Amino acid sequence: MSQDIREFISPFTELLAFGEPTHLEHAHTWIRNELFEQLAGLGYRSIALETCRIRGLLVDDYVQGGPGDLDAVVRDGFSHSFGRWPANRELVQWMREYNEDKPAHERLAFHGFDFQTETTSAPSPRPYLEHARDYLGEDVDLTTDDEKWSRDEAVLDVSKSPGRSEEAVRLREIGTGMLKRLHGRRTVDAAWYRAETQLVAGLSLLQYHRECAEPNPLGVRLNRLCQMRDGVMARNLLEIRRAEASRGPTFVFAHNAHLQRTNSSMEMAGERIEWFSAGALVAPILGDQYTVIAGTLGRNDSFGLGEPDKATLEGQLQGRFTTWGVTADMPQGPSRTDTGLEMGYFPLDQHLMAGADALLHVRVGRPVTR
Repeated sequence: MSQDIREFISPFTELLAFGEPTHLEHAHTWIRNELFEQLAGLGYRSIALETCRIRGLLVDDYVQGGPGDLDAVVRDGFSHSFGRWPANRELVQWMREYNEDKPAHERLAFHGFDFQTETTSAPSPRPYLEHARDYLGEDVDLTTDDEKWSRDEAVLDVSKSPGRSEEAVRLREIGTGMLKRLHGRRTVDAAWYRAETQLVAGLSLLQYHRECAEPNPLGVRLNRLCQMRDGVMARNLLEIRRAEASRGPTFVFAHNAHLQRTNSSMEMAGERIEWFSAGALVAPILGDQYTVIAGTLGRNDSFGLGEPDKATLEGQLQGRFTTWGVTADMPQGPSRTDTGLEMGYFPLDQHLMAGADALLHVRVGRPVTR
């Protein structure tokens, strides 16, 4: 892939997606920042990252010039511990500085487009429903045992799931009623949209917990939960485009597995999991308005990946790319032990190649610190 991003976008592009093959190596995250700075000069006015949609509202408030402390914003505004990624901190700081002297229609907006869950854990729906309740000015009791809802056992053990409980049924009825009343209001402004976003997030969590309560085999359960997560991601991307349509295209960054046009797969808990990625869901709707650039790695000494296996496509294609070499100025992010995250490496294969419009191949040498 050429280093000039303009060669890979068209006048029709509304969502330009850039993927990474693993969350463990941060080369693509730093390149993402460089690309977004270029894209801002080409009329792009928003970025959407693989982080919680609701938490992302806090980050956007800050980059629009709202009050707050940068350290607190990146700590609380990112899910999956991504606030600890130095490139994310730099992105937030740069966006705020960029927006300082810009009129509203030229400011850059920050969005999260992920669900509030990890596949094997999900929070309580209470705070999301409470936000909508308070906006509507209603007096309804939404008290729940948040610990019961948010523990990992609630997802992995059917007998521990509250998803089919009387409390869950009551919360769904309350949430559905509030959504009808919200949509019945004639006044639609920024506060209304935020209330809708919070309420839909709460109802989606209730649906997720309902799926966790189904007595299915582990493989079926994990397939359905992965599909639900990417279904929410796809819906969020379409909602983000609706909000940003009049301002300019949106740059999207996430794992390749969430962005490719084809279905995704992985091994989890000894099971083969396959699901339709968010990209596979939005691509038929957006058509040529959706462009996907998949990120690949040449080698990764910092996590012991070494040179690509010659039996893989990534190994066979090594040296045949127009590469973006990254060997001397790429800061490290937190290590696996720093974060406690297990975010696997997905090497390039035919499936990913079929699901992308271009490849950005990064050769990573020894990790250095800026």
